[in-house]
Amino acid sequence: MNTMTTAERRGYQMICDATGSMMVVACDQRGGMRTLLAATPEEQKAISNETLGKTKYDITQYLASEAGCVLVDPICAVPGIVDEGVLPRNTGLLVGLDASGWETSPEGYRISTMVDGIDARKVRELGATGGKIMIYLRSDVPAANTANLATLRKVIADFAQEDVFLVVEFLTYQLENESKEEYQSKIPELIVDGCKRCIDCGSKVLKIPYPGTEQACARVTEICGDIPWAVLSAGVDHATFLTQVDISLRNGASGVIAGRSLWKDCISLDRRISREKLSSVAVSRLHDIQQLLAKYKK
Repeated sequence: MNTMTTAERRGYQMICDATGSMMVVACDQRGGMRTLLAATPEEQKAISNETLGKTKYDITQYLASEAGCVLVDPICAVPGIVDEGVLPRNTGLLVGLDASGWETSPEGYRISTMVDGIDARKVRELGATGGKIMIYLRSDVPAANTANLATLRKVIADFAQEDVFLVVEFLTYQLENESKEEYQSKIPELIVDGCKRCIDCGSKVLKIPYPGTEQACARVTEICGDIPWAVLSAGVDHATFLTQVDISLRNGASGVIAGRSLWKDCISLDRRISREKLSSVAVSRLHDIQQLLAKYKK
């Protein structure tokens, strides 16, 4: 099994809360965050990286300060989040390596891309606890995964060489000419098999979509063994995510890496509005998740 080094173990401890469970607030989105802040493509395009960075600062101040860790992108939020004293000294910091969006192959497969110049050494230089890579997988179509798994193996090897902590995330997606119903029926198997692919590449900590059922969650835990896995929110509403978190934790998940379900309706280009909603609505949602983590404390 893929065992963490001492340095990696320390990185893992830093993204957990007092329960020993992963509790990471994710705000590494860029394109998706712009769509929440403005209605039209023109307005979204006009939102600067600096403005996005300030939004992530506010999320960090009000949410991540009460969690174990914050996940940010390497374009908008660092190194300012450290240099300007936004990040509390006892809060972990993950830096995402993946670029916003994806490329599409001639066959219609999603090809994951990384931000130029961001590797394990750079993550360390930015003062981060570790990195996070996201790739797209369709484990039932091997040809769809060749490039992305090659990217994953390269990144895992780089972080291992530098002995820097790395979280591996994968997402599935609907193929062209595949109905929504057909795709949704495959999700549990796609998540389970996606975990296998990532573990085979050397992953030591996983961030995955909700596997879909109790049985699928249990299968993920069985496959992972000692490898911790966290469930992501994928932007579902808070009540739905709480149910997913409860089921995941009950069946062996080691924590939560949550983004939009916490803050998607709490951010605004008016930072006064953002701060009011983040400090009330979003923090309340975070506390709901933390109660579940305490309930299933390992």
